[in-house]
Amino acid sequence: MMMSFSPLVKATAPAVVNVYADRLVQRRSSPFAGDPFFEQFFGQRMPNRTERQSSLGSGVIIERRGIVVTNNHVVEGADDIRIALADGREFESRVLLKDERFDLAILALEGDGPFPAIEFGDTDMIEVGDIVLAIGNPFGVGQTVTSGIVSAVARNRVGVSDFGFFIQTDAAINPGNSGGALIDMNGRLIGINTAIFTRSGGSNGIGFAIPANLVRAVAATAESGGEVFERPYMGASFETVTPDIAEALGLERATGALITDVVEDGPAARAGLRAGDIVVGFNNQPVEHPDALGYRLATAGVGGRATLDVISRNGRKRATVWLEAPPQDDPRDRVVLAGRNPFSGAEVSNITPRIANRMRLPTSLRGVIVTDVPRGSFAARYGFQPGDLISVINDVEIADVSVLSSLLDEGARFWRLEIIRNGRRIRQVIR
Repeated sequence: MMMSFSPLVKATAPAVVNVYADRLVQRRSSPFAGDPFFEQFFGQRMPNRTERQSSLGSGVIIERRGIVVTNNHVVEGADDIRIALADGREFESRVLLKDERFDLAILALEGDGPFPAIEFGDTDMIEVGDIVLAIGNPFGVGQTVTSGIVSAVARNRVGVSDFGFFIQTDAAINPGNSGGALIDMNGRLIGINTAIFTRSGGSNGIGFAIPANLVRAVAATAESGGEVFERPYMGASFETVTPDIAEALGLERATGALITDVVEDGPAARAGLRAGDIVVGFNNQPVEHPDALGYRLATAGVGGRATLDVISRNGRKRATVWLEAPPQDDPRDRVVLAGRNPFSGAEVSNITPRIANRMRLPTSLRGVIVTDVPRGSFAARYGFQPGDLISVINDVEIADVSVLSSLLDEGARFWRLEIIRNGRRIRQVIR
């Protein structure tokens, strides 16, 4: 046990920064402001007021030339992002890449380096009980260091984001720590502090961090000029192994990722995998659940191949799968809707392998999905969100974007809608 963390803090704290995100928001001057039908009859006589809102988070410099990683929710919707270093210097920054699924954003400082930076550690080497430090700016009081241990690894279903492979720590993490550094005793970055489990708004000793191995993969995509981080395409859908399934297959415990569907001629099919197989290992690393498999795929990256440990009907086997990028989309699969209808302004797309892979949808799912909803559009005013699956409109099943576009072009006195959001079927009538 070290007698003091001071040398470690002096070496790493300068690379942990404050992130100031400013955004312009429209404050409604009337309860009817923004209602498209009210404005149609009465006009927009009471214009909305514009005001500036600011949020504060933390970030970590990972490259000496000024590459910063933080959480996506820290900078989401920001019009201006400023970075303040521990030595008092401030710089403007620009976004290189944002990923809502993993809640990560990669920024570039607009200034001359070199800057202090933290090296990446290997999160596959950390174990429960390892001592860690969390560095950030909780509640905006200034840079703060807290210590603790790794409480658990591979945590999923914590209700934070789509990502499901967190490092859990009892190092005190509070609002404002988001995007800050979780470092090991070698002074290496092993995680980006992301969320806390709390009922009071303060730290209860349960914090979550995104593993540095995933951060490194996303940052590498941003530095190479990529605008979207792509996880390798398996061409298969997975579900959690339940105790009943484990008992039926004679497993000692419920673990692994159960294959429920395989796309014909996809990487999984060519590797000899089929529905009913259970993936329990990826490149000699255990796979406890589907989220763990998704994490392993993301950190492996596109290109090369991986070895899977599989439990099939005929016993255990090993399969080699090529790590391919999702097939390219046809431009005709995507369209921006217009006209006088509730979806006006939204971007929609047929569910392609690339869309399914990006939004973590079942590979067998077909239909039309909302991919973008600009602020201020009719679609945004009616509450539609990216990821909404448009199922039925006026008793017509929406099979693809051509069916949707034709139906909306015909117009209607009212719209009877059915969408699927996060597995829930929502019905609504709009007049």
